[in-house]
Amino acid sequence: MVLVNSIAKGIVIDHVSAGRGIKIINHLGIDKAEYTVAFIMNASSNKYGKKDIIKIENEIDVDLAALGLIDPQATVNIIESHVITRKINLKLPEKVVNIITCKNPRCVTSVEKNAPQIFRLVDKENREYQCEYCDDIVDVKGE
Repeated sequence: MVLVNSIAKGIVIDHVSAGRGIKIINHLGIDKAEYTVAFIMNASSNKYGKKDIIKIENEIDVDLAALGLIDPQATVNIIESHVITRKINLKLPEKVVNIITCKNPRCVTSVEKNAPQIFRLVDKENREYQCEYCDDIVDVKGE
């Protein structure tokens, strides 16, 4: 059994679908962090069977929309003085900006590099988003 100590102040991203934790670490850019980061893969979970957990002993800004896009079942716990002071249940965002990239070569975002990549949720069950400019559909299940 592995023992991972509690953190005094920071963030714990819990209930991450097994295997998606590395995507969150890469998105947050904490793979080269100077502060303590604990990444637990395939931990036992009564609710999901297996889960990933990320503990970050530092105050960092996290884009909850991006985390919800990566894994809407995850939770973000804010820790202060070794106690959870706030628990955030993630969900699929209705709108995302500059998180998904449109793959349509005819889309204005392919030509105008400064145009924001704006997508709206069109099918929650299938996790599909539609580009605001060209109406292309992007499936983010496998992202």
